[in-house]
Amino acid sequence: MTTANILDCSFNFPAGNGNSATQPPVRRIAVVGGGTAGWMSALILARTLIPKGVDITLLESPTVATIGVGEGSTPLLRGFFDMLGIEEAEWMPACHATYKCGISFEGWSTRPGFEHYFHPFPSMVDIMTMTQFIHNVEARVRGANLYAHPDRFFLAARLVAERRAPKSRETFPFDVLHAYHFDATLLGQFLHKKALERGIRYKSCHVTHATVGADGSIASVRTREGETITADLYVDCTGFSALLLEKALGVPFVSYADNLFNDAAVAIPSPIGASIPSQTVSTALKHGWVWKIPLTNRFGNGYVFSTQFCTPDAAETELRQHLGLLDSDVPARHLKMRVGRVARPWHANCLAVGLAQGFVEPLEATSLMVVQYMAQTFAELLEGGALTDDVRERFNARVNRNFEGIRDYIVTHYKTNSRTDTDYWRANAANMTLSDNLRKIYSTWRAGKSIVPGIRAQEIGQGYPVMSWFAILSGMGIFPDPASLRPPNAQEARYSMSEIDELLSRCVGNYLDHREALAEPPPPRKPLTLQLYFW
Repeated sequence: MTTANILDCSFNFPAGNGNSATQPPVRRIAVVGGGTAGWMSALILARTLIPKGVDITLLESPTVATIGVGEGSTPLLRGFFDMLGIEEAEWMPACHATYKCGISFEGWSTRPGFEHYFHPFPSMVDIMTMTQFIHNVEARVRGANLYAHPDRFFLAARLVAERRAPKSRETFPFDVLHAYHFDATLLGQFLHKKALERGIRYKSCHVTHATVGADGSIASVRTREGETITADLYVDCTGFSALLLEKALGVPFVSYADNLFNDAAVAIPSPIGASIPSQTVSTALKHGWVWKIPLTNRFGNGYVFSTQFCTPDAAETELRQHLGLLDSDVPARHLKMRVGRVARPWHANCLAVGLAQGFVEPLEATSLMVVQYMAQTFAELLEGGALTDDVRERFNARVNRNFEGIRDYIVTHYKTNSRTDTDYWRANAANMTLSDNLRKIYSTWRAGKSIVPGIRAQEIGQGYPVMSWFAILSGMGIFPDPASLRPPNAQEARYSMSEIDELLSRCVGNYLDHREALAEPPPPRKPLTLQLYFW
């Protein structure tokens, strides 16, 4: 896996018969649906296509509300704002945004010493501890009694423990590939404003249906207001309703319900104190898990659960108990989720993006990563004129593999859990509906062999790279029984944990307090490339 795949989103497809001066094969694009997905897609397409004379119009319903809860991202979102030239000092305060160093998982494992772990985002400092981490983990899998919990090996975990931002002082130029937390409704509004400034047309209207032409492509869309709108390309950002790709064009939906049981969520905000965490917290409860996302003005909380095992009312009660809000009149918002993907995200003259394309629950905050990945890649194809049937097939296959790589990483959280307190957790641990790729990763790990070649060969790392797989499997304690571990030999024990602790302790003091960094976001630095993280 290379940084180009994650940070540049390049498919390395041929650019047709043209070059950078080639006129795009479409002249009018209609983005149907707003929200974060719609406005992100429009801005990414507009960046290169509006200068070439392409007209981009976003159609947003005045009656369909966006989900709009506290939301997190992956580090890829940083590249989105860098690409558009929008600085943190402008967008973060407008969206109540905070920095995110990674995700803490609480209560997913009951194995002693592994009841919690932190999934870190990488930093330039980690190049000095990564080799030691991999070495200790692989030696422990082979039976050596070495320390192999991920939290002591990565700078991001230290930053979170001290509630620091992933922003260092000017005298310490070691960057962190950080992400963000933000209010999704406010982010959509901010992007709306930026889109209008950059030449994207806007129409407030409710699209009711699409008309399909004799060639099987969308000929037009019809609005409740009585208008017929035509375009050369339609981007379906209509959420779970998938109005264009599924309803009009009949592209089937591929459910992941057999892999991932959760299909609902309930969200409740709660107060935040003077100190703001720089992490998302995912806490396992009886029938699912709770997210806790810090914004500058509140916590966003939500319980993701399965209605096979728990009613929405019972889930709300459990969430309120967890938050200490059982007697509070703060309203809860109930959400339904459809986990899976469409069979072909690009079909005829329609591209589905966001929830209309697919969803793999919010456990690792992948939704916007996929939106950005797809929109940027499609923009490159349009710019180069490469819209052949072969390119379409390769695009769809690549996107689907990427999506299934994300799915498999999410499934691993559930499959490796060791809770036995409810039918929900026992069913997840016993679930054998696994991809062949995932079975190979597990069997290779259990055999004490390196999973690196397998992840590379299977492209299972398209969604999450090698280091993420090491973090989850070691963080969940997937090692031989402690009673069976043997003393390490000299070669296995060649790294000193005290030296790693000293190094990271000395580094962490160079990073700003989270509140301090949010009050005045530091100026941007050169975009970070971390090949070491994605090898």
